Amino acid sequence: MATFNLPIALTFAAYLSVVLAIGVIACFKTHTASDYFLGGRKLSPGVAAFSAGASDMSGWVLLGLPGYAYVAGLEAGWIALGLCIGVALNWLLSAQRLRIYSFHLDDAVTLPTYLHRRFCCPNPWLKLFAAAFILLFFLFYVSSGLIGAGKLFVAVFGFDYRLSVLLGASIIIFYTLFGGFLAVSWTDLVQGLLMAAALVMVPVIAMQTTGGAGELFTALEAKNPELMTIWNDSKGEPLSAIAIMSLVAWGLGYFGQPHILARFKGIRSNEDVPTARRIAVSWSALSMVGAMLVGLVGILYVDTQMGGDLGDGEKIFMVLVNAIFNPVVAGILLAAILAAIMSTADSQLLVSSSALAEDFYKQIIRKDASQKEVVMVGRVAVIGLSLVAMFLAFNPDSTVLGLVSYAWAGFGAAFGPALILSLYWKRMNWQGALAGIVVGGITVVAWKQVSGGIFDLYEIVPGIVFATVAIIVVSLATAEPEQSVQDGFDRYQGKL
Repeated sequence: MATFNLPIALTFAAYLSVVLAIGVIACFKTHTASDYFLGGRKLSPGVAAFSAGASDMSGWVLLGLPGYAYVAGLEAGWIALGLCIGVALNWLLSAQRLRIYSFHLDDAVTLPTYLHRRFCCPNPWLKLFAAAFILLFFLFYVSSGLIGAGKLFVAVFGFDYRLSVLLGASIIIFYTLFGGFLAVSWTDLVQGLLMAAALVMVPVIAMQTTGGAGELFTALEAKNPELMTIWNDSKGEPLSAIAIMSLVAWGLGYFGQPHILARFKGIRSNEDVPTARRIAVSWSALSMVGAMLVGLVGILYVDTQMGGDLGDGEKIFMVLVNAIFNPVVAGILLAAILAAIMSTADSQLLVSSSALAEDFYKQIIRKDASQKEVVMVGRVAVIGLSLVAMFLAFNPDSTVLGLVSYAWAGFGAAFGPALILSLYWKRMNWQGALAGIVVGGITVVAWKQVSGGIFDLYEIVPGIVFATVAIIVVSLATAEPEQSVQDGFDRYQGKL
């Protein structure tokens, strides 16, 4: 049980008050389903960029990547490189086209609805399968975020674990429930700035205790030269082509993440996309470098100042913060972890609720549901989905954590090829899209169950390959899209 620290507690309280206030303000600007799920498509470039980045990175950039760098050294740079490339390509290839297409397709709010309308699907199967995958994977993501929030509240306040999970869930539910997409995006802006500040401040200050950047790399080289190479692991074993490909392939997942793609649809105008892209790529690169440096400087700090091994590398950010900074500053920096967790959990919760309201409720139960009714169902869905995720999170050792490791790959493989080809290939039809979603998702789940040889390759790679093949083969083997669909594709292309 952690000791209650008043300065840190007050810092957290101030931060949470800001988040809750944003939710209240956004509530008064939310009237329609488009407002609630896409912010009325009024996001400025900065808000869209920070929101996409913050909802993407989650606690992983403050806990996972520093932990990996702490254990493996510069080997972790392959993941950072892949993710930075993925961010840039996603904004470059998807953002502008998706915003145009989704807007002109009767303001398609959700990804399943976009795919359904893009191909004039004559039945609900494409929309329902896509929504089902979203609900399945995001339940695990949200519950994992609540587990992280619970552990953080235990560490900071000394609360009971289940009470901590309940507290974290209540905060996220509040501003997501009332403010919707605007509240989530505005809080993501605050959280993204806080995360970036933390990832710059912590390694810079920590390096002063080890003699500066030059001394850091010299000392690491002397401690273990394998930490300073991207070609070997920390034990000196050469990284195989499969290992390197698996690390870099994390970047492929961006094309299919519904909560990130929603930011593209919500941006204010097509002319704002290049500005937003530059901000997003810069923020991601800064965050990756900072996270890597946290892990690297942590190796020396633990070795020289703490006299031993940390054990759990993912604690290194919290260890450095608590050891170097006074309680008030430490509270602000630890709040960055909560910001990272919340900025992803809220986005995923909102996308899941939109899938339930728009793609299940309005598709099957009430096709003539009003905008007000859809928003109400979306808000009820936020509560319902949160309760399920919270139940799963009550056990910190839940097997849910095992599934989260490939949920990113599941989204990337299920939706990435379908989305990209829908934006660029005129011959693609709804049968091909459905085949790609099903094949991509199932491949990821099945590939994960086997190990050894080629099966050590990160499952997103075969998932994307097989999904792409399935889309092309099935589309060519079935009837061409109707002329109206092809004409619509040409019109959207003409607006680029």
